[in-house]
Amino acid sequence: MRKQTLSVFLLAMGAINAMAQEMTWSPTATRFALWSPSADSVKVNIYAEGLGGSPLRSLSLRKENTGDKWVALLPGDNKGKFYTFQIKKGGKWLEENPGISAKAVGVNGQRGAIIDLRDTNPAGWENDRAPLFSGQKDAVIYEMHYRDFSMDNESGIKNKGKFIALTERGTRNAAGLSTGIDHLKELGVTHVHLLPSYDYGSIDETTGNAYGGGNRVPSTYNWGYDPVNYNVPEGSYSTDAYTPTTRIREFKEMVMALHKAGIRVVMDVVYNHVFDLEKSSFERTAPGYFFRHNADGTAANASGCGNETASETEMFRNYMVESIEYWMKEYHVDGFRFDLMGIHDIETMNLIRQKAQSIDPNVVLYGEGWAASSPVLPAEQLAMKANTARLGGIAAFGDEMRDGLRGGWQDDKEGAFLVAIPGNEESVKFGIVGAIAHPGVDMTKVNYSKDPWAAQPQEMISYVSCHDDMCLADRIKCTLDHIAQKKNAMKTSDPAARRRLQKLAETAVLTSQGVPFIWNGDEIMRDKKGVHNSFSSPDSINTIPWAQKTEYKDVFDYVAALVKMRKSHPAFRMGCAEMVRENLTFLPVKGSNIIAWTINGKAAGDEWGKIVVILNSNTKAVKQIVPMATYTVVCADGKVDTAGIRTIKGKSVTVPAQSAIIMYCE
Repeated sequence: MRKQTLSVFLLAMGAINAMAQEMTWSPTATRFALWSPSADSVKVNIYAEGLGGSPLRSLSLRKENTGDKWVALLPGDNKGKFYTFQIKKGGKWLEENPGISAKAVGVNGQRGAIIDLRDTNPAGWENDRAPLFSGQKDAVIYEMHYRDFSMDNESGIKNKGKFIALTERGTRNAAGLSTGIDHLKELGVTHVHLLPSYDYGSIDETTGNAYGGGNRVPSTYNWGYDPVNYNVPEGSYSTDAYTPTTRIREFKEMVMALHKAGIRVVMDVVYNHVFDLEKSSFERTAPGYFFRHNADGTAANASGCGNETASETEMFRNYMVESIEYWMKEYHVDGFRFDLMGIHDIETMNLIRQKAQSIDPNVVLYGEGWAASSPVLPAEQLAMKANTARLGGIAAFGDEMRDGLRGGWQDDKEGAFLVAIPGNEESVKFGIVGAIAHPGVDMTKVNYSKDPWAAQPQEMISYVSCHDDMCLADRIKCTLDHIAQKKNAMKTSDPAARRRLQKLAETAVLTSQGVPFIWNGDEIMRDKKGVHNSFSSPDSINTIPWAQKTEYKDVFDYVAALVKMRKSHPAFRMGCAEMVRENLTFLPVKGSNIIAWTINGKAAGDEWGKIVVILNSNTKAVKQIVPMATYTVVCADGKVDTAGIRTIKGKSVTVPAQSAIIMYCE
């Protein structure tokens, strides 16, 4: 019998496999196994279909002599059938479920599927290799949603909203500009961060619509932060949600296509909560074990979604580690972003890091260093942003820089550095150095953190926009409109100014010593019609309008050129805190809303000797004092050209309003 087991761990009573490999197929028999410590008895129900109908038969599992594992053997070749587990506790049979470790499921994930995973491998899968990559400091990450990226009629993509939308090459908009995977390749990013791609609960895969009711307009859209089966791809992103092997094969086809295009794959994982605690396979397998509870016995809710998982328990800790291992080995995934990482304990996150790095030393790992509210565990035990230095290289999002640039998330009208509101410079500078200790940053003036929290600069994700909150173009417009309307009720903001500030924001992100992160469509100024939280908004709100690549071609070219500059010049990604402290120096400035710094490029092995970067968000040009030299200007007036735009000589430079200058001397 062929077994596809993952790593084994020890409980006090003996060896138990956390993932339990609940279904192992062979041509002669199928083996079922389930860990359930409180069950009085366990059975598995066999079905002909993934949804509907009565069981073909039920099979009792027997408890092994040691531990809490239940096993059974179903004779014959049962490939193509479906199954559910049921446990009996206190004389009552709990509801059926596919088990916590299902690797394949039927439509809507209610039943596990009996398959041979070898049948899901696309042609050439055994030769699939991730592109060469030297480590997290060199990453440029692009966060995207399948539907955002492909649903627009002008995308040229046939398989709209599907995994395999990212396999189509040669797609173009009406003006002949690249879209889809060719767009990503042209942009130059190293990693695509895919929003949740496991089987999630908010979309009915039989209709493609969100669950709802009443007068709610059916939506086919959701971000997917509502896990059901962690180890199975989502059916609504497949061309056939009813056939279990299709979603698996198409996910692999997507990964292989991205790898061939030179792009690594990061998957967004949400181990901190489940879609529905009571209906989850975890609760129906080991009631009360996998979740944290308040002192009064109610479900803890640091996720803000009704429950929080207990990463500190041995079984869920090992479940998380082995799930990450599974996605890396079976699906060739190259990195992970952890949703509300601050809910998980530090020990678990370090075990994940160690396992992932043993598979791929250059795996990219990062997460949200916070929770929606206070978890049950003490803060010093949790993977919060303040504890990032204890995570051995797992990065956290730098919201100090984000909100220092655009304003706080609580109020869309609130502005900051980008709209020339003084007092935000130190927060942006903290992001420029990658959240490390630096003598040029006054931590007393940084917005959220009064102490540095990263040990190395690549432990901070540098960003100004992501799927949460308004996208960048909407936020800039909202804050500028608010300022304009306060001055004159009939006045709205200048579109040219919005374009300039979009470029200025991306300059800050892509010249940061942290790891730059771009939300899909920001490079062509996509908007979401001002919607703040579009997690269930229709495609008309969320879809990237690919005509905007034509309209904002200059913005795309600017961002792509910054990406290329960063990848070509190690001075912008030194990857060593001490090097950053020694070789990045902030220059004195006159007035507010100006940030200027120099980098000793030679020390970082860069061909550019001394680099000067200046950000000016004022509505007027400013003159900035710089070290006396003859400089080659590579970024100015909203354009980037590393071959050189012009040459200037002297000890000062004029920086136009709402723009950046980057220049270097030998």
